[in-house]
Amino acid sequence: MKIRAFTALVVCKAVRGLAKLFGRGSSLPGKYALKICPDILAHLELPELSIAVTGSNGKTSSVEMIAHVLQNNGYKVAYNKEGSNQIEGVVTFLLGASNMKGKVLSDIVLLEADERYARHTFKYFHPKYLVINNLYRDQMTRNGHPEWIKSIIGQAIYDDMTLILNADDPLVASFGKDREGTIYFGARILPGDKLRNEGVYDDGKYCPICKKPMKYEYYHYNHIGKFKCLHCGFSRPKIDHALTETKDENGKASITIDDKYEISVFFTGIYHCYNILAAFTAATAIGIEPEKVASSLSGYVLKSGRISDFTLGKTQGRLLLSKHENSVSYDRSIDVVVGDSRKKSVMIIVDAISRKYYTSDSSWLWDINFEKLKETEIDKIFLVGQYCDDLAVRFDLAGIDQDKVQVYETVQEAADNCNNLDSYLYVITCFSDKEKILSIVTRRELT
Repeated sequence: MKIRAFTALVVCKAVRGLAKLFGRGSSLPGKYALKICPDILAHLELPELSIAVTGSNGKTSSVEMIAHVLQNNGYKVAYNKEGSNQIEGVVTFLLGASNMKGKVLSDIVLLEADERYARHTFKYFHPKYLVINNLYRDQMTRNGHPEWIKSIIGQAIYDDMTLILNADDPLVASFGKDREGTIYFGARILPGDKLRNEGVYDDGKYCPICKKPMKYEYYHYNHIGKFKCLHCGFSRPKIDHALTETKDENGKASITIDDKYEISVFFTGIYHCYNILAAFTAATAIGIEPEKVASSLSGYVLKSGRISDFTLGKTQGRLLLSKHENSVSYDRSIDVVVGDSRKKSVMIIVDAISRKYYTSDSSWLWDINFEKLKETEIDKIFLVGQYCDDLAVRFDLAGIDQDKVQVYETVQEAADNCNNLDSYLYVITCFSDKEKILSIVTRRELT
């Protein structure tokens, strides 16, 4: 290893140790290393096996489940469990997993890669397998249109990679067109599927290949479904691993993959099912027997905290984390609420409008399909946070019964008025706001 690269390695490890001591973020050591040696990643010795996961939603959850399956089947895995997925965070993670000679000490590297920054990271090393989950309108101030993100991800794809793609997302599936060896996962028709897109946006309306209209046989949600271009014939590819059934009966939930592998789950939300399917496909791609993969995933509960059960006084509830500036993510959480036949209430917390940027642009709240809450019996609706008035206007114009709506500027004030409900309470908020509710409630084990 060259002196400059070795210096960067030493500095990164030292700063990483200090950062952990003082509770700082996981990208800072990588920033220093990149200043010393911008191509530090090219100097590392990685194991032969490597998997990267990118896309708009589900990266952290998919990586966590893949890591669990690999470890459960005897692999020593290095992965960025902190979720810092831009190049600075990747450098911190990989140098932290290396010895002083720059050799990563694991059987496999598993990497969550930011959809915008993967092109920078993969200049220096190419993962053997690249999983792409989905492409949505996400953080418009940062990511613009999903077709632009598609073009950016395209710059991160190399001929020596094996792509593992969501066949039901036409933007993602198009990466595999005319490319040999691509592996596809997707879902067959499911009970909750629709014949039309119920989202505000329709990013599958036009073919990503020829830009002419596409026709869908059915939609799982948004632009995710079974599609075919009426002009050039581009269509959903043949699926290698399929979600074939979901069941949620008598307090027991499960999914079935390939009509054969049943996996018990704590939650059958469609986006969680896709994350499980991506993990299943990636693990089988490297050679783990499907039966063993299914066994490892069965009963596994995410540790990333994207879903948390809680008790608030006498009230039982569930926290569903969504991504701010991502209406598709919120729509999926709302689907969970609508699909629950119990007497229920819902709390929406928007206390920070953006996870990443200093902006007061609340326009994305109008892209969320809050109108769906009119289609189900809701006992009470709590609109919470410094943007509670924006939410109140949105709910009023959505035609929500205003007698059900209560507005609170602080999470504590809302919690004080929710601790004795005679209904189940769903809380929907963003990652950055989750501790504001979790610090008040008592968390319960997911089952």
